[in-house]
Amino acid sequence: MTRPQNINIISSVETLEDLNGSPKDSTLAKILPGLEKHSRHFIELSPFALLATYSESGTDVSPRGDAPGFVKCLDETTLLVPERPGNRIADSMRNIIENGSVGLLFVIPGLNETLRVNGEAYITDHEAYREQVAHKGKVPKLAIIVDVKEVYFHCAKAFIRSGLWNPDNQLNRADFPSLGKILIEQITKQKADTAAVDGLDANLTEDSKNNLY
Repeated sequence: MTRPQNINIISSVETLEDLNGSPKDSTLAKILPGLEKHSRHFIELSPFALLATYSESGTDVSPRGDAPGFVKCLDETTLLVPERPGNRIADSMRNIIENGSVGLLFVIPGLNETLRVNGEAYITDHEAYREQVAHKGKVPKLAIIVDVKEVYFHCAKAFIRSGLWNPDNQLNRADFPSLGKILIEQITKQKADTAAVDGLDANLTEDSKNNLY
């Protein structure tokens, strides 16, 4: 879809603020230049984060997950993020090389509040850094260093509206196709054969078990 021509597009900050309002001083006051005890504690408890990156090549949001505290707070303005094995497309790292601006959204299961961290990122293969984010002796090949610029807690409204942690909202796995079926039909543009789906799903399950680190 190209830019719509038949609807009103909000294209100025002034118009946006006229319609949406401006943040209160008390809201702006929560944006901090570094990590303090509560934000550090949140990161230590978080097993999951979303990493947003941008470059001229495009934008990307990538899920990152591990045991709570997998992202290390080196000091009040520095985070260390392990780069675990993935599909090697490496959109996040490619974007960071081109444009280091990143955003992180930390999530803790059961909590509706989230922590947002914005900063400048760098990729390193320096052994001393990689060893700090090793898992059971398995040292990642790369790590991401984030120079923190902004930190703030995000209110609970989105998670309350979505009911994300409500067990009654969990989807029955049988109500959505497996990843193997999805990938085969996306690539071939044909209905997937059951045997092919079962085979690919088995390979994906094996990869998830044996190649996490």
